[in-house]
Amino acid sequence: MRALDRGEAFVVTRNGVPVGELVPLRAHQFVAADAAVAAFGGAPAIDADRFRADVDAVLDHDSSPRG
Repeated sequence: MRALDRGEAFVVTRNGVPVGELVPLRAHQFVAADAAVAAFGGAPAIDADRFRADVDAVLDHDSSPRG
């Protein structure tokens, strides 16, 4: 665990075959509100009706239980 704290990563193996990776979590980085606004300031406006239609076209809104 101390090695993870230092930023080291490890490959987990089973019988010598890699099956996973143990990596340290990335530290969250604070972003000031004005920096976020500036980053997205040039983004196009979202048309709420079109966005909802796109979501509805992809998602299954059937609420009946699945068996």
